[in-house]
Amino acid sequence: MSAGKRSAGLLLFRTTGTGSERDVEVLIGHMGGPFWAGREAAAWSVPKGEYGPDEEPAAAARREFEEELGMPVPDGVWLPLGEARQRSGKTVTVWAVEAELDVASVVPGTFTMEWPRGSGVQQEFPEMDRFAWCTPEQAAERLIAGQRVFVQRLRAQVRGEAASPEA
Repeated sequence: MSAGKRSAGLLLFRTTGTGSERDVEVLIGHMGGPFWAGREAAAWSVPKGEYGPDEEPAAAARREFEEELGMPVPDGVWLPLGEARQRSGKTVTVWAVEAELDVASVVPGTFTMEWPRGSGVQQEFPEMDRFAWCTPEQAAERLIAGQRVFVQRLRAQVRGEAASPEA
């Protein structure tokens, strides 16, 4: 019996405001390649990637962050945001790390695929073609639906609130 595909990732965040106005901004990436070109809504993701049974989820999250952004994971405490099952059936595990990162310094990793399909031509594309700091509301519009829960959970932790049952 297969355990199904699993991914792990890191969601960088920075806090804004103080007291009851405390909130977060999160760093997300626009998925690269021709399928996602020209799309904005539900075309962004937490930097993450798949891992196999011989790799720990936290190690995979670190590896994928470094591959997708081309830089080491910033120092900081890893806050567990739990798991969420995506529409595809994949289970994603995410941690949040509070850190600053200049998106201009990112050097995204790449992948190769046949494009156009059936052409026999191999082309290289960035795994994520751009990154942005977003408010939770902006992230809700941009992130693929199954990952929005991680921003909700992070926001609840930062504000000291209980996450909603669906989060």
